[in-house]
Amino acid sequence: MSHKIASLLAVISLLFSVSVFASTEEAAINWWEMSTQLLGGLALFLYGMDKISHALKAVSGERMQTVLATLTRNRFMGVLTGAFITAVVQSSSITTVLVVGFISAGLMSMVQSIGIIMGANIGSTITAQIIAFKITKLSLIMIALGFSLDFFAKKAVFRQYGRTLMGMGLIFFGMSIMSDAMQPLRSFEPFLVLMQHMSNPLYGILVATAFTGLIQSSAATTGIVIAMATQGFISLPAGIALAFGANIGTCVTALLASINKPREAVRAAVVHVLFNVVGVLLWVAFIPQMADFVAWLSPASDLSGIEKLAAETPRQIANAHTFFNVANTVLFIGFVSTFARLVEWLIPDEPLEQTTLVSSKYLDDTLLKTPYLALDQVRLELRHTGNHICQMMEQVMPAILEGQNKKLKKIRQMDDTVDDLYGYIVTYLGKISQTELTEGQTNELMTLIKVCNELEEIGDTIETHLVQLGRKRIKEHIQMSPETKRLLARFHQIINITLELAVDAITDEDPKAAYEVLMMQADISTLADKIHQHQIHRLTVQEPDRLKLYTLEVELLDKLKHIYALSRQIAQNTLQLSPSELPTELAYAGHQT
Repeated sequence: MSHKIASLLAVISLLFSVSVFASTEEAAINWWEMSTQLLGGLALFLYGMDKISHALKAVSGERMQTVLATLTRNRFMGVLTGAFITAVVQSSSITTVLVVGFISAGLMSMVQSIGIIMGANIGSTITAQIIAFKITKLSLIMIALGFSLDFFAKKAVFRQYGRTLMGMGLIFFGMSIMSDAMQPLRSFEPFLVLMQHMSNPLYGILVATAFTGLIQSSAATTGIVIAMATQGFISLPAGIALAFGANIGTCVTALLASINKPREAVRAAVVHVLFNVVGVLLWVAFIPQMADFVAWLSPASDLSGIEKLAAETPRQIANAHTFFNVANTVLFIGFVSTFARLVEWLIPDEPLEQTTLVSSKYLDDTLLKTPYLALDQVRLELRHTGNHICQMMEQVMPAILEGQNKKLKKIRQMDDTVDDLYGYIVTYLGKISQTELTEGQTNELMTLIKVCNELEEIGDTIETHLVQLGRKRIKEHIQMSPETKRLLARFHQIINITLELAVDAITDEDPKAAYEVLMMQADISTLADKIHQHQIHRLTVQEPDRLKLYTLEVELLDKLKHIYALSRQIAQNTLQLSPSELPTELAYAGHQT
């Protein structure tokens, strides 16, 4: 919403700057009517883009997750992935945020991420190619057909196709309104003089960079440039310079998103800036040659003068935009390792003093516009939280059995981190719930809320109950026999394994890990019975504090069993989210438990 408001303000400022130069010809132009048409056309254009973006996200969500899940270290595959993601979400900044999350999670290296960032620049040119199609006469038909499909279709996927079609119609209709609104400027000398300045590459690049940085949308800049080109106001070299500036200006979003973020975020933003700036510097001296090549490559018309310029330039600008980004990717794809080393040198790994503060690693508000990607980031943050809880779980029983008070205190402090991460996740899930979700995404959201609560309860059980029992043993000098320690250590080991499997199950959407948690119930019950029999036997032994020891052992066993019960609930929630086929014997064994 903020970039739309900024777009409107930017257009108003442009109109104001033009009106300053108005002379005797000002009376011949109805500035109020022109302003309202430009603003209304831009509003329809941006709303159409928003409709297409939401619809494509809904239709392509599952396929995009598959693409992300099958990423390899192949840099060329990374380019294709980056182009696909950006074309769907219509935002290279979202792609950059995703890259940061995957680097932080260890799912890709900095070298691989650079390929994705290069691909993001190619994907961002798709919008320019779409709006360069001069089918404005069909825009109202597209809007009508799209609305009808959205309104009457019963299947959600067809409704999304209808919204996509309606969004495209709104884009073309908004473009036609903006183009028609600017037609009187063809005879307005001050405006024509202003447009002639755009032929200076440096001026055009600076203007487009500032404009794109202000509205944080290179697609909106491209749309306005093409709308002006349809009236013959902009020559091809000027359009190329403006496209170069839009490429640099779009980096502002990534830079803003990296403020107060981990170093991986800063590095990804710097890579984006370096790649785009170096690419522009490389080509800026060859704009005339690029213009000649694109003019030869693009369709020509039989018109002449300003009509020929208006007919041919929009498509030529879109082709130049795509050629520039594809050519840069081809040129630089062999130097991704050099880019990675340069960025790692510029942004070194030495930890900052303030990094001791607890913060989420993967939750980013930028991704709220794309709910299924935001939900994936929640899974990564649950992994982050689960790892802390697993560390607490792994350390607590040895500290209890060995009577280590310092370790017990440290484990209790670790739960403060878990509580903070729980707060971040719940708040972020609340923000996701306020977005437009499909039925499947709503179910997934509810399941992740349940899992988050269950993980937090496991952390509280360790911190409040197990640590307290350990302190009680130390304070009351309760002694355990070697056999009792061995049995409790074995039981703790099994419970610890189930917790780790449950975390794997929910964060990786792994149904096999979930079934393993369920299948371990028989072993856990058998060992619990064995410990219980041992406890009863120990009651008959004449030794001091046997009742205190029995009570302590029963409480320890009970809390460990409660942790398994919570792990089992996490596993069951995972199976609801991932009903994929399993080997018959595994499914049967799981149901037997």
